[in-house]
Amino acid sequence: MPDSRDAVIVGGGIGGVSAALALSHSADFETIRVLERSDEFGEIGAGLQLAPNAQHALEALGIGAAELDRYAFRPGRLVMLDALSGEVITALDLGAEYERRYGKPYIVMHRRDLLDLLVDAAKQRANVELCVGQTVSGVQDEGTRAVARTEQGVDHVADLVIGADGLRSTVREQVVGDPAPVPSGYVSYRGTLPFDHVAELAGGRDVLVWAGPGMHLVQYPIRRGELYNQVVCFRSDRFDTGHSDWGLPDEIDEHYAEACAPVRASVELISRDRHWKMVDRDPVENWVRGRLALLGDAAHPMFQYVAQGACQALEDAQVLGSVLGAQPDIDAALVEYQRLRVPRAGRVQRTARSFGELLHLEGMGATVRNRLLEARAHDDYSESDWLHGHR
Repeated sequence: MPDSRDAVIVGGGIGGVSAALALSHSADFETIRVLERSDEFGEIGAGLQLAPNAQHALEALGIGAAELDRYAFRPGRLVMLDALSGEVITALDLGAEYERRYGKPYIVMHRRDLLDLLVDAAKQRANVELCVGQTVSGVQDEGTRAVARTEQGVDHVADLVIGADGLRSTVREQVVGDPAPVPSGYVSYRGTLPFDHVAELAGGRDVLVWAGPGMHLVQYPIRRGELYNQVVCFRSDRFDTGHSDWGLPDEIDEHYAEACAPVRASVELISRDRHWKMVDRDPVENWVRGRLALLGDAAHPMFQYVAQGACQALEDAQVLGSVLGAQPDIDAALVEYQRLRVPRAGRVQRTARSFGELLHLEGMGATVRNRLLEARAHDDYSESDWLHGHR
């Protein structure tokens, strides 16, 4: 092994800090520098679902059940309901048999809580430097080294530069060079409320997914059940008619006017001061160019419909740290990282798209969906084995 290696990670979100932790466990990385453009390490958004596959990756990074249980909530079921009729379509039991099968429970928590755990762990690693207020304006592969250049005029030179800088990644421009992310016409509004404010509407211990024509609503408790997380999502009519500004708050009530009473009451409570236009990219085969590598949304931006965005970033980090720790040749390690991760992440991306189409069916399509899913047993894990059972 070489005497030492160093790395620069662009982006200080869940994926970036996880990558720093993963590399820090490889003894020959003397310095891992994380460059975050904001003035602090913080996550925008609210709830986060962590299936067992993500928790196995976290455990390999040193974040185990004891740390997660300080913040997490364990739902009893994943439940899909019809947003118009209010009827249960299907459910997935998350009890003892689920945990036995996958070796971990299904948990939900606040995104900020998970990032705080990761940041705290990274601060304990002597070879990790967490740097805020560092906006990377460009990167360059130089053969056996790579450079991340900041707007502040600093060149960070390292053996490896990892792009964990999200959907509109600066690093991806140099690695893939594909077109801008493609808008779907869907927009989401997210927020949390004290659980006791919505107790009569809440689904107790369950994660609820209300499926409707061109819309859906997701609800579940977080922060040990103290807060209730809600995500309202719908397809904007303004997008379909070519408006440049679409997905605005005044469209929400119109889209949910025909929904059942619990859904309408819940939607009235959603925060409307910020929204996210939902975009993704087609899966790609190349995440690596020389000493530049992609991770998380920079590599595989995906829709939220199967709740795997952060989970896949955690898998990326764990695998990248593992292959770099085992392989003295960085270039060979990056080839192996790409070989292991590209097929799986691409499958998850495509599955998220398909599941979104399933959620948003209308008319006869929704009727057929409901009838087919009503027939499945709630302890049938055959469709989740490949996703939640992955290690």
